[in-house]
Amino acid sequence: MITRRFFMAAGGLTISVPRAFAQSEKYHFTLGVASGSPRPDGIVLWTRLAPEPLRGGGMAPGKVAVRYRLCSDQAMRRTVREGLVETSDAKAHSVHVTLRGLEPGRDYWYQFTYGKDESPVGRTRTANVAGKSAKIALTSCQAFESGYYAAYDDVAAWAPDCVIQIGDYIYEGGPSPLGPRVVRQHNSAEIVTLWDYRNRYALYKGDASLQAAHAAAPWITALDDHEIDNNWAGDIPQDPWAQTPLEFKVRKIAALQAYYEHMPLEEPPTLNGLDSHLQLYGTYRFGPAQVHVLDTRQYRSDQVCEARGNPGDPLCEELSDPNLTMTGGAQERWLLNELKRSGAPFNVLASQTWFAPYRYNAPADTAVVNMDQWDGYPVQRQRLIDALAKVSNPIVLSGDWHCAAAMRIHADPWDAKSKRIGHNFCGTSISSNCPWWDPLNAAKGYNAHVDHVNGAQRGYLRCDVSESAWKSEFRVVTDPYNPKSTVTTDVTIDTRDV
Repeated sequence: MITRRFFMAAGGLTISVPRAFAQSEKYHFTLGVASGSPRPDGIVLWTRLAPEPLRGGGMAPGKVAVRYRLCSDQAMRRTVREGLVETSDAKAHSVHVTLRGLEPGRDYWYQFTYGKDESPVGRTRTANVAGKSAKIALTSCQAFESGYYAAYDDVAAWAPDCVIQIGDYIYEGGPSPLGPRVVRQHNSAEIVTLWDYRNRYALYKGDASLQAAHAAAPWITALDDHEIDNNWAGDIPQDPWAQTPLEFKVRKIAALQAYYEHMPLEEPPTLNGLDSHLQLYGTYRFGPAQVHVLDTRQYRSDQVCEARGNPGDPLCEELSDPNLTMTGGAQERWLLNELKRSGAPFNVLASQTWFAPYRYNAPADTAVVNMDQWDGYPVQRQRLIDALAKVSNPIVLSGDWHCAAAMRIHADPWDAKSKRIGHNFCGTSISSNCPWWDPLNAAKGYNAHVDHVNGAQRGYLRCDVSESAWKSEFRVVTDPYNPKSTVTTDVTIDTRDV
């Protein structure tokens, strides 16, 4: 039997990852394996057949069957489930297997087979409502050109209960010239078609470190802006003068389809005429933490107050509009209902952008803020703060801004002397640069609720949760331009101390 893989030690685990990309041109599992959407009784398993990954995948049109196997042991000797699943060119020969009836809070291992090719072996884990503790990794913003993914090797070695990828899994732009801050290049001009998006995902998912992290733990994913177009909102692109409403709708259809094809999601996108939708928000439970993953792109109102400044724009009267929304009405009602019903020790919102406020100028002047973050939707934010004040230990996890941050959320978000409601922990980017770091750092003193910021380093966030404590460990990459860089801890913050 052909076994085109090797084994990599990752902490206490042994994870199988593919051979080098160039040595596997006709190997079908070049993009690795993944699992996701962890439930107490089930999981979604994923792979994609792609013998020529950067050329549309390289599979002939038509249907094929892929065998999967789920085992209770790492050696793959005790089979729990197995079967055949059909796929075709209609979904880029991606494979999604939804399994139910599994045991809660336990590890499983899985593998796919097609012809004589075996996929890597992945480790997954079901959720556990009754667990006493949880390990959650938060990642975001992994621009392929800007650096390597050593942070993901560190994620794989940690082997958390779950990885939450909060957005910017890919970037849509064309190639940049190689230089000190561009270590590898995108594979086409700006992506707009389904073919383009599929090839861009294949480029990113060909990275061995990213594959190792996918194979080490289940993932929950929710897109942000760059999976489609920078700073888009609902059906509105950032540059409506450059693409018509029809062109953007067609682009969204392609982008959401490609996103589904490359993620371990439970449901494909739905299409109503030219209106596309992908269900991404949902509730997950990991022991003491009830996690509400938000989708703050598909349903949001367009940004107001110009929203083109860097790093922000002055507050304006339009911000008082109660109809301005990040989530849309249906998602907000769902969230408020979930919070009301929750009895979890920690109640978590995983939101793409920063939730706590951040001003970039002295308090004596009208605040300058980033309108693409929750600062641009303050009335809805206040409604959520009021709801969070009624539940146990609110935590908001965020990404997007390529900067690590630890901020307190107050009853009046602009008044650090008002009652503390919860905490906003923001992970820095996996690889994306932070060109606005200097003004962000200079403004820290204007934000009394901010305990930590670091936009100078790349990395991710580790969260260790018990029934009485939440610890956020900010992991940073020593050299983002070295694929084998060491990863260390910058700071650890315990919510009991701040």
